[in-house]
Amino acid sequence: MHDERKAHWEKVYREKAEDEVSWFIADPETSLSLVESTGLSPADPIIDVGGGASHLVDHLLARGYSDLTVLDISPTALETARRRLGADADKVRWLEADVCALEGDGRWRLWHDRAVFHFLVKAEDRRAYLDSLARHLDPDGHVIVATFSFEGPRECSGLPVEQYDADKLLATFGSAFELLNLLEEIHVTPAGKEQAFNYFHLRRQA
Repeated sequence: MHDERKAHWEKVYREKAEDEVSWFIADPETSLSLVESTGLSPADPIIDVGGGASHLVDHLLARGYSDLTVLDISPTALETARRRLGADADKVRWLEADVCALEGDGRWRLWHDRAVFHFLVKAEDRRAYLDSLARHLDPDGHVIVATFSFEGPRECSGLPVEQYDADKLLATFGSAFELLNLLEEIHVTPAGKEQAFNYFHLRRQA
């Protein structure tokens, strides 16, 4: 499954420019508002899961956050972001990995995921993702996860997705997490299509 996922996303990022993929957003204001609402200090470690070529890291650097990791399964996506940032790329840790098989001893205070979790339509993949989260998130750490809502698409990039509301997400993540906030967003793709997202801010209960 790892090889299939990597091949799929490599193909996407090799064939499309960063601002041509449906999830592109130049100013990720919803994510940024939730990150700032956590009250974390600029030195607290943050990981952007599936961050790839996302512009979130650019904005976090501009706001003074200094311990940033961007994880993606696609090396092409990561290289796109590195080239865009230029010299500032050295301020970021770039991690080429499948989040469902995340190794190492890295730990983060904030785990951000915009539109990765909803691609995990198999129960075993969701369990693997949540196992990675449990190993690498601080005991009282924050999670921001954005998924399609029940009004959103049922597939994206040629793949099926899971849609979530608060009840379904909390049932999936389990009692170790409490929901602090939920923001709704209508994302307009570069092609002009509307996609309904839910952004969930969770906190792990120590």
